[in-house]
Amino acid sequence: MPLHDDEMNRRREKRDAMRKRREAEAKRMRLRLILAGLVLVLCGFGIFRLVRGGGAEESQQAQTQATEAPTEATRSTSPAQRDPITTIHIKAAGDLNVTDTVVSSGVAVSGYDYTAAFKDVAAVLSEADLTVLNFEGNIYGSTYGTQTTCAPVELLQSLRNAGVDMVQTANSCTVNNGLNGLVSTLQAIRSAGIEPLGAYSSEEEFRRSKGYTIVEIQGIRVAFVAFTKGMGGRGLPAGNESLVNLLYTDYATNYQEVDTERIETILKNAEAERPDITIAMVHWGSEYNDAISSSQESIISLMQRRGVDVILGTHPHLVQPIEYDAASGTLVAYSLGDFFGDATRAGTNYSIILDLEITKDATSGVTRVTDYSYTPIYTVKKTESAGDYTYSRVVRIENALSAYEGRFLDSVTTTCKESMEKALTRIAERLDMQKWLGTEDEDAKK
Repeated sequence: MPLHDDEMNRRREKRDAMRKRREAEAKRMRLRLILAGLVLVLCGFGIFRLVRGGGAEESQQAQTQATEAPTEATRSTSPAQRDPITTIHIKAAGDLNVTDTVVSSGVAVSGYDYTAAFKDVAAVLSEADLTVLNFEGNIYGSTYGTQTTCAPVELLQSLRNAGVDMVQTANSCTVNNGLNGLVSTLQAIRSAGIEPLGAYSSEEEFRRSKGYTIVEIQGIRVAFVAFTKGMGGRGLPAGNESLVNLLYTDYATNYQEVDTERIETILKNAEAERPDITIAMVHWGSEYNDAISSSQESIISLMQRRGVDVILGTHPHLVQPIEYDAASGTLVAYSLGDFFGDATRAGTNYSIILDLEITKDATSGVTRVTDYSYTPIYTVKKTESAGDYTYSRVVRIENALSAYEGRFLDSVTTTCKESMEKALTRIAERLDMQKWLGTEDEDAKK
């Protein structure tokens, strides 16, 4: 279903306007330089002709040409000659796991405020044209933490303020608090100005959405779909089978039978909207395990045949490889790791924010992923902060290391600094498919 949400688009439109103003100013500056150079050349030519006896007539012609030059140069910026290439950036983070640690990181004098927890990474999240992550929790009731996987609504508000536009809600926690919890969570997400993906409050809502969401960014139509392997062993009540997009028919038991029909139906629905590019967010694989199952490979093949260009994986809680095919412009990120969680198990305290460069060529009509990069991030526990911190926070590793070297007030302990340095190495190794295949994960063994 095409997304028409003015509140969600406001920040993106503001960024677009700022970008266009900068581009317009740059064009004006280039034009001024070109005109200045042209005037100098013409004046020099006129002086040369005068000296050589060309007379006043040639000088007058040169002055006339210089006067008319702005009109001629302006024609080069007409719509017919604009650059047909449009490039946008979509950023994706991994799992945000609602736990006691995450909830307590926002405890304030009065209520909750998670601004400080995301302060450092907000600059990365908000600079994209659109930002997504996996929200593994519920907004339901007032008993918060690991046992209920429920969080205060302020967590969503801080995510929105940090730059998050969409969250995957098809995951292990979707129905942890029943259908009432699901409905409450979806309402809270939308009220915060964020769009949920992959779960629905009713069968009617699913039918209206057809299982997908489309957003238009600078003229590029991006289709989003989201699926989960299961819901923590829970099933959906009879008559509510469409409330969550599922990858398997045996989603409550063995995860062996790929639900080909359901996946194809949703992808066909999205394909009928003729998007320029399609992104699938998938909650799959095994927790703390790097094994890629044959069913995962089948899902990749199925999705790519049905027009999916990008697959963004979560659930293992560890960073896993990225496969990028520059020729076809497709990308598979097996797992982005934990964006924010307890960070107590080895390998879950670091992850990445992925930056997808997507380019549309209006002349050829081809849109594809033309590049990608990433920002390494780390969850600093309150015991790892050198300053007076009573909460956990998410930071950019390289910035945090610079703060340590500069002995800034918000620095980390020496032990944390060493852990971050190791994390940088491990991230690079784990993202490299060639190095990663056939090796046993050191993090998972700890």
